[in-house]
Amino acid sequence: MSQYFINDPKVKDRPRSISFEILGKAFHFASNDGVFSKSSLDEGSAILIKTLLQTRKISGNVLDLGCGYGPIGIILAAFHEEAKFLLVDINTRACALARENARAMNLSNVEVRVSNSFSGVKETFQNIVTNPPIRAGKKVMYAMFQSAYEHLTFNGSFYFVIRKNQGAETASNYVRSVFGNCTRIERSKGYHVYEAKKDIRFANQETKEDLE
Repeated sequence: MSQYFINDPKVKDRPRSISFEILGKAFHFASNDGVFSKSSLDEGSAILIKTLLQTRKISGNVLDLGCGYGPIGIILAAFHEEAKFLLVDINTRACALARENARAMNLSNVEVRVSNSFSGVKETFQNIVTNPPIRAGKKVMYAMFQSAYEHLTFNGSFYFVIRKNQGAETASNYVRSVFGNCTRIERSKGYHVYEAKKDIRFANQETKEDLE
């Protein structure tokens, strides 16, 4: 059985459209088989999007890690036209859909790139957002968290959403071990949204400990 977090060109082509509202604004996205949450906006993604739109000012360079057909990055980009968004996914079909969806909204601040996690990403970012691929397993997911830290600028923020019963506590504890901090900023319908900031004081402390 094919999984959305791999690139499988043999998946059947069954295009569909998804419509929903976020904060009173209507959105229409193209979707297809072989991508995450192909028939509706994933609830965790919706909660992450709404949380960020209502509580955070997203600016600078922003990465949507594991973008799927693009709802998180594209909706944030629609509300933050001054920011620059890079959307990446290992799944070529997902990336093609994300490009199509960004073009349909005439967004000039969105780039979509095929990348296995950070393999095709060299830039650093002020903000990284993700609804991580739980089914890919902890090894894959935690490697993404570690790489997110490495690709953030100092004082940059990493945001992620995860269900309580899918390991929210252990995931947040791991992120805390990497960043030195991890704060839950929303809890809704069994989903937890977290923010971790790249703090230069924590990085300096790590360097000091390595030298001792």
